[in-house]
Amino acid sequence: MPLSIPSPDPAFASFPIGPFTIHIYALFILAGIIVAMLMVNRRLTKRGGEPGVVIDIVLWAVPLGIVGARFYHVFTHMGDYFYPDADLWRVFQIWDGGNALYGSLIGGAIGAYIGCRFAGIRLWSFADALAPAMLAAQAIGRLGNYFNHELFGLPTTLPWGLEIEVAKMPAGLPEGTLFHPLFLYEIIWNVVGIVLLLALERKFALRWGKLFALYLIWYGLGRSWLEAIRIDPSSDGFLGIPANIWASFVAIALGIVLFVVQSRRHPGVENSVYRPGRAPRGALTPEEEAAEADSRWTDDELAAADSDAADGDSDKELTATKP
Repeated sequence: MPLSIPSPDPAFASFPIGPFTIHIYALFILAGIIVAMLMVNRRLTKRGGEPGVVIDIVLWAVPLGIVGARFYHVFTHMGDYFYPDADLWRVFQIWDGGNALYGSLIGGAIGAYIGCRFAGIRLWSFADALAPAMLAAQAIGRLGNYFNHELFGLPTTLPWGLEIEVAKMPAGLPEGTLFHPLFLYEIIWNVVGIVLLLALERKFALRWGKLFALYLIWYGLGRSWLEAIRIDPSSDGFLGIPANIWASFVAIALGIVLFVVQSRRHPGVENSVYRPGRAPRGALTPEEEAAEADSRWTDDELAAADSDAADGDSDKELTATKP
């Protein structure tokens, strides 16, 4: 018998605790969220953020990210949920799998924006702290796909082919067919991405969303390839290309645009992870406070102020704080 990767017994996908049913898929998602939260908290704290400030952001980002992930999946798999006599309750059964990363990015971004406004944290500082943590959370979450017998690719004869229960196999394939373990490929891609992002961040001091931009590029590249060989892609989408591949292209394009724009607007590092005027008392040194005050002026405002000074307009004076 050829070598292969066995899938867990379907009986291991869930277990009861009293009146509750615990799903392994959900536990891995939860574990990924916890690991990501700890990583972001540590990274923000090292840059001057108060310990625990990430909780104020996560309380918004995680729920909206989960909602976005689920509904993106449902809307790209309409035929699986909406048909005659369909059980519409399945739309909300996230424990059975089907949570799209790109949907979580959309929902999570909205939640992060709201949370950062309340916490006084710069959105781009949070995004940069989140970038490697997102890859860690995604790598852990993919183990849930393994227990759910999902996220597998085309048939293969490679020694690391994945065994799938007959009920989850595509029709017409003989029992014993092996498939590309896409969940494992993505785990490896994400772990390599963590190492790469941290190395680039350390070497080039990437801030102002530039590290998050590289995350979008890296993940988009890997995901576009994985979706191309996936056995259960999302709906055909535009020009017969699955929606997730188009979403990957969009992620790559957004990452490139974000990196270029932020590199031009902010060539250095931010003076504080806090928004102007929101840093806790004593969190900044006098030099950092002065630099943070200067940073409230945009490039256009500074240019206008310099022009006014050159014209001898004594009514407009450049001060250390923005009016």
